[in-house]
Amino acid sequence: MSAAVEEQNGEVGTVQADEIRPIRAFDLKVSAVAQLSSHFRRITFRGDDLALFGANAAGQTLDLRIKVMIPSPGHALPQLSHIRGSLQNDWYTQWRALDESVRGVMRTYTVRALRRAVPAAGGRPAVPAELDVDFVLHLDGGSGPAAEWAAAAAPGDPMMIIGPCSRWGDCVGIEYAPGEGRRMLLVGDETAVPAIAAILESMPEHATGHAVLEVPTAEDFLDLAVPPGVEVRWFARGEKPHGQALVADVEALIAPAACERGEEPEDVDIDASILWETPAASPGHGLYAWLAGEAATIRTLRRYLVRDVGMDRNAVAFMGYWRKGQALPG
Repeated sequence: MSAAVEEQNGEVGTVQADEIRPIRAFDLKVSAVAQLSSHFRRITFRGDDLALFGANAAGQTLDLRIKVMIPSPGHALPQLSHIRGSLQNDWYTQWRALDESVRGVMRTYTVRALRRAVPAAGGRPAVPAELDVDFVLHLDGGSGPAAEWAAAAAPGDPMMIIGPCSRWGDCVGIEYAPGEGRRMLLVGDETAVPAIAAILESMPEHATGHAVLEVPTAEDFLDLAVPPGVEVRWFARGEKPHGQALVADVEALIAPAACERGEEPEDVDIDASILWETPAASPGHGLYAWLAGEAATIRTLRRYLVRDVGMDRNAVAFMGYWRKGQALPG
């Protein structure tokens, strides 16, 4: 059995519709590179099967996570692309079993933007689908393999991305779920800027709240599209400790409870486990917080909001994207 899909050039292609799985491998190529600032570099990808790339019901990617497969020097990308429309349950185990010098490395990133293909019409040429991923480059020599790849990327370079398949229905990898929240608090360091930027662009015009962003230098302050009721507050870290500005500003913006303290959140050993929780229950109608970035900073912010401010933990989504001094698994 097969299913027809419209490919980016307007033609109809066929994909295997054996067993639908939530994710698939996308064989892509770099189509454009843009240096947004000293530390942000945008890589744009194209590929015939981006028509099958998933998004939420509104077509938004928000904070959608994907896996970027970085090839080893002198080696091609691993052969996962033959799987059409589904990925075997044990694909990750099989990939891990390959020689590391051959398989390359896998890193998690968020989608900055997804633009669907526009077919030719009325004399206008077809516009191919494109996917933007913003990479953070560290100029002090501390870049990992993904950032090193991005720093040298050029149009035509191949890339494999593992992401959601639109045939599945529900889009896996999106954590932002404000429900009926009326006031937003988005907080993150440079690793969370692409996700926060995409979330801000998705907000309705009547949205209110704050986005608090800490980046390496003032040159990394980007122009973002935001509703008039949302204030974006940029902080240049410079030589200050990582996350210091985020914690100080959140404490200034969100006052602690005057009388009663909230519950004490369970402690998480961020050296032994990944700090990550997105509430299963829907938040209420008040403040909704989305926190992402360096794990120690996010743990501090979460404790402040839940314990000192008294926020319902179902209204606080927090994600330790990385841990200072550690390389998290892909």
